[in-house]
Amino acid sequence: MSTEPETTEEAGPGTPDTRGTREGDADAGTEGRTEGIAAEGAEDGIAAEGAEGAAAEDEGATDESATEGAEGAVGEGAVAAGELSEAEAELAAQRIERERIERRKAEKRGPIASGTKLSGKAADLLAAVRAVESGEKPVATVFTEPAPAPRRPAPEPVRRPQPAPAVAPGAPAPETVDAVRRVLTEGGAPDALAPQVAAVLGEGAGTVLREDPWQLLRVGGVRPEQADGFARALLGPDCGPDDARRGRALTVWLLEQAAVAGHTALELPTLTAALGRQGVPDPDAAVQGALAEGEALVFQDALEEPGAPAPQDTDEEQERPVRVLVGLERYALAEESLADGLARLANSVSEQAGQAWETVTAGLSGGAAELARAVAGHGLVLHTGGEAARAEPAALLGAARAAGLRAYAACHTPNGRGRLTAYLAASSERQGEATGRPGTAPVEPGAAAAEPGDGHPARPAGDPGAQGVVTVSGLLAGVEGPGRDADGALEVDLLIVLDAPQLDVESAAMLVESLPDGARLVLSGDPGVLWSAGPGRVFADLLVAGVCPQTVSRVPDPGPLGELVSGIGVGELNQVAAPGKEIVIVPVRDAGEAVHRTVQLVADSVPRAIGVPAGQTVVITPGHGGAAGTRALNSALKERLNPGPGRFGGFDPGDRIVYSPAPGRTVPGVVVKADTDGLHLSCAGAPVVVPRERVEGSVRHGWALTAHQAVGARWPAAVVVLPGDAPQALSRPWVYTAFGRAERHLSVVHGVEQALPKAVAEVPAKPRTTRLATLLRTQAPAS
Repeated sequence: MSTEPETTEEAGPGTPDTRGTREGDADAGTEGRTEGIAAEGAEDGIAAEGAEGAAAEDEGATDESATEGAEGAVGEGAVAAGELSEAEAELAAQRIERERIERRKAEKRGPIASGTKLSGKAADLLAAVRAVESGEKPVATVFTEPAPAPRRPAPEPVRRPQPAPAVAPGAPAPETVDAVRRVLTEGGAPDALAPQVAAVLGEGAGTVLREDPWQLLRVGGVRPEQADGFARALLGPDCGPDDARRGRALTVWLLEQAAVAGHTALELPTLTAALGRQGVPDPDAAVQGALAEGEALVFQDALEEPGAPAPQDTDEEQERPVRVLVGLERYALAEESLADGLARLANSVSEQAGQAWETVTAGLSGGAAELARAVAGHGLVLHTGGEAARAEPAALLGAARAAGLRAYAACHTPNGRGRLTAYLAASSERQGEATGRPGTAPVEPGAAAAEPGDGHPARPAGDPGAQGVVTVSGLLAGVEGPGRDADGALEVDLLIVLDAPQLDVESAAMLVESLPDGARLVLSGDPGVLWSAGPGRVFADLLVAGVCPQTVSRVPDPGPLGELVSGIGVGELNQVAAPGKEIVIVPVRDAGEAVHRTVQLVADSVPRAIGVPAGQTVVITPGHGGAAGTRALNSALKERLNPGPGRFGGFDPGDRIVYSPAPGRTVPGVVVKADTDGLHLSCAGAPVVVPRERVEGSVRHGWALTAHQAVGARWPAAVVVLPGDAPQALSRPWVYTAFGRAERHLSVVHGVEQALPKAVAEVPAKPRTTRLATLLRTQAPAS
């Protein structure tokens, strides 16, 4: 397994790979219909075949690097004067939660459990680690035991959602940047990197970089060959592939690239093999050097053999197979803290609200009642199902709030928040019909109607916040949802997290750490969609670990689209009748024709034949680069739908965009205007101002998206583009996610012939190396 970043899609899951995506044209001769999906005729007005004049596309476009530096400053969305933006507040909240996680881990951190049954490289590695712990080798800061600290800090109670009261980190000092710039210039590297290097390496960055030129790899986007050239220019004949500094830096870089691909750790043989491919003469020594300097951690996890009996408690130590893993401290702490927090919730079920939960259960039926019964008796519950299954957690949320419980639901995107609010309103109406009373949206428990002058204006009944529906990012940043108590915990009795597969380990750890003892947590989602953009596979690991109740919704997604997507979920690309033109296949011969047909569908055919305007149609393609990637498609769609000179960084008022306030997060929006303050956007109804220097790195055109950018949202119509160079990027989760973004209509611009049914039937999700399932099995009793 290679451990370098793949370039098909930014920050996508999968094992990193340095091999670029070949962007060749589709083979000719794809005129025939794709077997397994209904294709509609041209007489219905959907992309009539034989259209002439496809615009020639630039075949030389290259994919954008998948490595996005998480250390960069988050875009500053100016929501209101005098307040921190949501992105700044989110970063501040993340820092506070990470400090809290580290303090909790400090209380229990001890020497790594020894294993006497290892041999070969693993035994040598563990022996080196023990030598560090015993003091025979120099400082190993990662193993230094800090003083115990209280489990939670005690800030002033916050009763209403407010941005976290922390100041975003300032820019590095000008003298530090100047010192770094001089070193970069001397080594032949672009001096434009100076602010990033100074921010990453901190005070004294110039000296650090001069003494260890390979520290340049800590800046996002820098490749090993570039760092090697920089080091040769600075060190001259003293530079060599066997330099211990190079080995340590490459070890950390490979672990960072693995995190970009979704891994929280790498198995030792995988890591040493990747180091060998980077020209490191002694990979084992490089790993040991990184461990000795505290730049990485080593673990050994027992392997669970299928069908093997559980180990018996005896005085004699039993030999059990183990795997040796190496990972970065930040992800190791997050994964262990998440396992601790989940075990804490599972074992601290409160009985104080027993009567309220009886009321909740009695008022529900079907799958919602089954979910409510599981939640009433357990602190942690998993719920799986498709889009229609969201009605069950919506019903649970409404019933819990009506019973006086402090219940909230958090979604991955604002679009998901709006959909859940609609399900909540429908559930309220059904309950009103059943009881003979008009259905009303649940109000905030314990909150009286807003009075003039109380400082909190009344919110409309359809406002998601008034009904306890928030986004995960807003909840963690403190700008949505409940307040926090004196211990810093969220004031909730029940938290339902929708789109749970999109939780990475760090977000999940911060969320769980924020819940008080006795609170109930429901993680709900569709296990068939793509995993999180960040490292980890939290929802999948929980399903595998079997440490809590799991309820499976029996509510199918309706219509031809629901039937098609459900079949894909089980590996079958079925032929589906689509009398209402819900599904249309448009064969293409090459990338140029794919772009031409896509523009024709969005701008003309779908609005005319289906009645869905261009503004409500999304285009999904496997990657950003290539002749039919998001860049080429967005360029063509802008020219047709909103032509303009692009005076501000290529953008004009009215352009559809996606804004990334933080790595791994994308929010769709529209350009409003541009001025000296920056680019003014409207994202999910909220005004955002992106400074001029941040526009290029955080804003893209958004008519065409990747599947990872689109996950968690749905549109009335979707056009999925599969050019001839797409087969290597296709998998069952990718197709399931892309096709599932359509609510009413799906068009497939198809140029991959039999690669599509093959991907659905034979290509599962790329594996991710994580420790959460193993940690959960050792901390929580199986249910």
